[in-house]
Amino acid sequence: MIVHIKKIIALANKGGFAVGAFNTSNLEVTLGIIRGAVKRKSPIIIQISESTIKYAGLKNIIELINQLASTDGKSIPIAVHLDHGKDFELVKDCVRAGISSVHMDASDFPYEINIAKTKKAVAFAHKFGAYCQAELGAMIGKEGMTKIVVPKNADDYMTNPAQVKDFVRRTGVDTLAVSVGTLHGHFEGKEKIDLPRVRKIQQQIPNTPLVLHGASGSVASEVRASIKSGIRIINIDTDLRIAFTKTLRSTIKTLPANFYDPRKVLGPSIDAVSSMVEEKINIFGSGK
Repeated sequence: MIVHIKKIIALANKGGFAVGAFNTSNLEVTLGIIRGAVKRKSPIIIQISESTIKYAGLKNIIELINQLASTDGKSIPIAVHLDHGKDFELVKDCVRAGISSVHMDASDFPYEINIAKTKKAVAFAHKFGAYCQAELGAMIGKEGMTKIVVPKNADDYMTNPAQVKDFVRRTGVDTLAVSVGTLHGHFEGKEKIDLPRVRKIQQQIPNTPLVLHGASGSVASEVRASIKSGIRIINIDTDLRIAFTKTLRSTIKTLPANFYDPRKVLGPSIDAVSSMVEEKINIFGSGK
């Protein structure tokens, strides 16, 4: 069932776990996400991006999530979130559409401009009772990528712990996405979570839930350690894309050329997404 994200965050804080924030783009991925979470009896956040909105339409994708949450997902708490909203007008559209959390991502801008843009989005979201997430520090990479060159100096792009208290105080943001070594995409061996940095950030803003973006290529033990250090929401997109697409390719290879039932073609990919969500929930500690 659909709930406000604050209820899910409260559960994570009380239980000392992280909630998975899983990106969707269509019916099949959404079904996989919800079915996996239901199997593990876990609260989840379902995220939509600007590209998903362009692909499926804002009203369409929200109605799809809401409907599936009231049927397949009626036994678990589900919140809906806008991921990486760069356009303030789209952020406003999402808030007006009724989702309980939006991400105003102005991290590409200098610090003071980031504050100004975030503060504006926070004020608008709060007027409608929605939460607003911001981002401090740069997330390297892009969802779906598997090859990347990582900057040598971490301080050039990771979140500066000395800035977070000022940033949160001046913006009034509800959750904060931090850059601590994860990357957008899936890069095994290149992603190492800077746990001391996570702890320093959490010590500065102990009452602000921290969000870990780009966790698809991270080692499970490091993810678990980051949760103990204060991470409460973990974003997963690329791993779901890989699970869905790899399975789809394999399925098609097994079918005769004259086979035309898309339900049976896509069914195994839904199951693959579901299994991936279960795997992540086991790492995050949010299941029962």
